[in-house]
Amino acid sequence: MELKRYRIFLSLLILLLVGGIVLYLIFYSSQSLDRMRQKGKIVVLTRNAPITYYIDVDDAAGFEFDLVQAFAQHLGVKAEFKILDSVAEIIEAMENGEGDLAAASLTVTEEREKSFVFGPSYMTIQQQVVCRKGGFIPDSIEELGNVELLVIDKSSYVERLQELKTEGNNLRWKTTRETDTENILQMVWEKKVECTVADSNIVAINRRYYPELVVAFPITSEQSLAWIINDQHRPLFRAVNKWLKAFEKKGDLAVLKERYYGHVDVFDYVDLAVYHRHMDQRLPKYRHLFERAGKKNDIPWEILAAQSYQESHWDPRAKSPTGVRGLMMLTKKTAKSLKVKNRLNPQQSIMGGAKYLKKLLKRVPDDVEPSDRLYYALAAYNVGMGHIHDAQTLAREFGKNPNSWQELKEILPLLSQKKYYKKLKYGYARGNEPVRYVDRILNYHDILKKIL
Repeated sequence: MELKRYRIFLSLLILLLVGGIVLYLIFYSSQSLDRMRQKGKIVVLTRNAPITYYIDVDDAAGFEFDLVQAFAQHLGVKAEFKILDSVAEIIEAMENGEGDLAAASLTVTEEREKSFVFGPSYMTIQQQVVCRKGGFIPDSIEELGNVELLVIDKSSYVERLQELKTEGNNLRWKTTRETDTENILQMVWEKKVECTVADSNIVAINRRYYPELVVAFPITSEQSLAWIINDQHRPLFRAVNKWLKAFEKKGDLAVLKERYYGHVDVFDYVDLAVYHRHMDQRLPKYRHLFERAGKKNDIPWEILAAQSYQESHWDPRAKSPTGVRGLMMLTKKTAKSLKVKNRLNPQQSIMGGAKYLKKLLKRVPDDVEPSDRLYYALAAYNVGMGHIHDAQTLAREFGKNPNSWQELKEILPLLSQKKYYKKLKYGYARGNEPVRYVDRILNYHDILKKIL
């Protein structure tokens, strides 16, 4: 009888302890986030790079920057960014508890999970071996031993190379803390380094700047990118997890990926190699005209220059089979409406094209997302605003958001199919063309801003 009472007492005691712990965690969770809100900020560690955080004209930008800003806004606090020089420094700073979270395109690995708490995955990548066209390009792990690699210290690349070496592969690599992956890719392009290892998203961005870079082969299956969260702020982990699920479900994560990566897949080695050459040889003749037209029409001159390259490859005498001519490829009708007397005159063509793009921007429906308005105007420059309106009509029928470029670009190609265009006001259009047109302009624009 005494033993039975003792067991009942012990069970009740355990229940009370467990309940107390649960209540404490709930209270602690609330208090921890409340303290962060009282401070009014969340401290974020990152690094300066095109995929993370950079200054675009006057404002900060970058995929990680925008993602963090969205989360901070959800919490009702400001994001305070601490910019460190390398992944190694970010890792060490998080070990020392110097940030609430680290957002720096960080790969989730088994080794890192021993030391850190990661948030949910927001993107998947692969580690790729990258070399330079014209040099020795290994096509297997066995051949990889014939080159010496340079990779950043304390990186997921080092972890993977060590794994491969323990499997009996004869691999050679050096590590550095003096630079980052983007600069190592440039060193490979400059023939200062034989090969390196980099994440596929970093490679995709940087191949546009250094078109002779070649992806040899991947050395991992897909891996997740996620934020590292300070393990003293477990409630922050739950908050990030809940928010990201909702952010993705609303389609906001897809929109953000489209903004930074949607045009990156447009890679044509020959085209980009020619583009780099024309930036040196042709652009200097017309840059001042693009700058003047951009300033007068409140459009970034780099956008106008990128659009002109897509139209004419900066050839003032360019002519298409349909009769459009000049640097901005204006039709006779459009040129006349803009009072452009000579389409082959560079100054008139550029100013006319800028005025036309500004007019199209004003005609973009007010409900279109502010960040997407330029894309709609560029697409209309290519295919006409009437077809853009038709695509919006079709988007509504498909239950898509007609005011999001990320969703509209999926609909535009349908304008070439009779079962769809026959019931639309403006009829048939080669809907793939404006999608490719916008992607290429954004691609050229990004390269232009990086190189100049």
